[in-house]
Parts: sequence; structure tokens; C-alpha cells
Amino acid sequence: MNILALTNLFPSAWDPLRASFNRQQFDRLARVHDLEVMVAVDFRDRYRGRRGDPPALLNARSDDFTFWYPPRVGRSLHGLAWYASLMAQRGASLRRRRYDLLLASWGYPDAVGTARLARTLKLPYVVKVHGSDLNQQAQHRLQRGQIASALRGARAVVAVSAALAQRARELGVPAARVHVLYNGVDGDSFHPGERAGARRRLGLAAEGPLVLYVGNLKPGKGCVDLLEAFPGLLERQPAARLAFVGDGPSAQALRQRAEVLGVAGRVLFAGARAHHELPAWMHAASLLCLPSHSEGVPNVVLEAMACGLPVVATDVGGIPEVLPPHAGRMVPPRDRQALVDALDEVLRSDWPTGAITGHAERFSWRDNIERLDRILQDAARPAAST
Repeated sequence: MNILALTNLFPSAWDPLRASFNRQQFDRLARVHDLEVMVAVDFRDRYRGRRGDPPALLNARSDDFTFWYPPRVGRSLHGLAWYASLMAQRGASLRRRRYDLLLASWGYPDAVGTARLARTLKLPYVVKVHGSDLNQQAQHRLQRGQIASALRGARAVVAVSAALAQRARELGVPAARVHVLYNGVDGDSFHPGERAGARRRLGLAAEGPLVLYVGNLKPGKGCVDLLEAFPGLLERQPAARLAFVGDGPSAQALRQRAEVLGVAGRVLFAGARAHHELPAWMHAASLLCLPSHSEGVPNVVLEAMACGLPVVATDVGGIPEVLPPHAGRMVPPRDRQALVDALDEVLRSDWPTGAITGHAERFSWRDNIERLDRILQDAARPAAST
């Protein structure tokens, strides 16, 4: 088939490290189908300038358009603005291409704009939902109706967790059209490794526990909670260190807060790192911590388990679906004392590396692509239910 994927969740020259899970999935899907990815680039990112070259695609093709919208106000108009931006910049070429199917990845505004495009081009479409697009965006009254309409108009809705699938059903999507499809893990890259060598290569201290955070540095990801909990952990684990791998709007505030808390010498801010660099950090770490306030199923948790690393995460979204007791601990979101207790427990315990990696093996890109292919093939059939 000739498929057009439309999303803001994809690497571009303006955000080269964005959404590696979609890059991996779409590039693999392009082995089976002719796949083009149309990336929505926020106009503010466009003005800030290019930040580097995104990872090369082996099979898929990508293009982009600038997403113009009224900032701070008029969020309920973003679906219309997304569609208008796309058509103004790429409408003529989209009309010329003979697509069989549209695939939107993100609920708002991407799916809402894609639903309009599907009506314009008279094409079926499928929507993938990931986390805060339904957990947060769909809770706003003016956006909720638009998201619900876009999902109900799709031939299929693909959710990365059962919790998100339930959200889609609550928005009125028939259960038969909702599919749970966990992301995959690249087992060639993410596997157990030797800790001492990894620390040496990264210039890290050879001794002592290392707590690793990987992700965007913003409050909703719980990075502030983790830093605030860290002094409590140091009281029990004086040799512990904390590494933040990632960047985001909270980065500077976190650095300043580490100084105020008196732990700056024990906290490393490594910045955003390319996806292929993450295995080394996981090999060097004692555990991964992701204390998000809401989630779909974060790939970093799956990748950590594939490396045999125990995980401390919050009991939100799809995390309980993928993190078993033998692979780590879950705590309530925003509960910093519970976070201290869980981190200390995990650092004091022995964890069955083989059992953790064995569990992670169920999340393979091969199975993911095979199932996604069947969903898309069914959605593209003229007789598919609408």
C-alpha cells in the first residue's frame, strides 16, 4: 500500500531526537509498504533554527510542514490550524499522490487534522494514540469532542496500552475498532552489558549506585519529584549518584534546585543523547527511574528491561501492564517519600537479570509490525466498517 503517516512525533532537523519509537516503527513498516511521513514542525521550533540532522531512514521517506497556530490561546482551534497549515503548504502534492491510507500518530491536533484531510481526499484513516493526547488533551471540553469525533471516524484506533484503549472506548470508539499494540524494543541495541566498562567509557565513577532518568525534563515526567527525593535517598545510600539524560523546559530549574538542595555534586545533567547512545547509560546504571504523572507505555522502560535493568516507575497509564514485580517497583505519582523508599529497596536488592530480559523479549518490533500491518490492511479494505 501507499501510506501517508502524519504526526508531530518524528525526528526532524528542528528536533532530531524526537520520538525514536515512531522512527523505528515507521522505518520498519516501510519495508512492507510505501510509507511517507509528513512531520508537523511547530513554527516556534522553525524560527529557532535547525538543531542537527535526524537519524537516517533506511526505508521510509519524510517531509515536513510548518504548523502555524495561535499560541497560548485558541487551543481548541489547533486541529483546524493544523489542517490549514498542511493544505496551504503541501495540499497540491497531497492531491497528486495516490495514497491508499492515512495514519495519524497523536490524538490532538494531528488526528483531528488528519480526519479533515481524509474527508478532503476521500481516504480511510487510522489513528495511533500514545498517552497525554488522551490522558490530558481529551479532558479539555472543547478538544474532547474533536478528538472523539476523529477517533470515531477512523477505521481503527491503535493504542500503545490497554489503559489508553479504554480511554478510546470511553470516547465512543466501538471496541472492535480499538487495538492494543505495545511498542517494540531493538534487541540488537538494548541488551545486558558490562557495567564497569560502560562507566569507564562515559567517564562515570566506577563505584556506587547510579540512578538513571531518561526522558524530557518537564514537570509532568516527574523529574522534579525525583530530584526532590534524591536527598532522602542519599541519607540511606550516601554513595549514590543521579544522572538525568535528556533536556527540556525544566533543565535550568533542576540545576538550580540541585544547588539549593546541596546535591549538585552528586547529580549529573548529561543533556539530550541520541537513541543509539542510551544502551551505554543503561549498562552503567543501577536502575532506571521514571516517576511520570501520566504515561502511555514509555519505551525507555521497555528498553531498560531489555538491558536487564530494574525500574522504579509510577503506577500510571500503561506502566502497570508492562512492569512486573520481578523487574522493579511502582509508586504513586508525586509521592516523593514512596519514591525514596522504592529507590532504596531496589538498590539494596538482587534482581534476576535473565527474568527481566526474558520479560522484555515479548516486546519485539517484528511482532509489532506484523500486527500493525494486519490492522492497516483491514482498514484499507473498501468493505471495512466505518
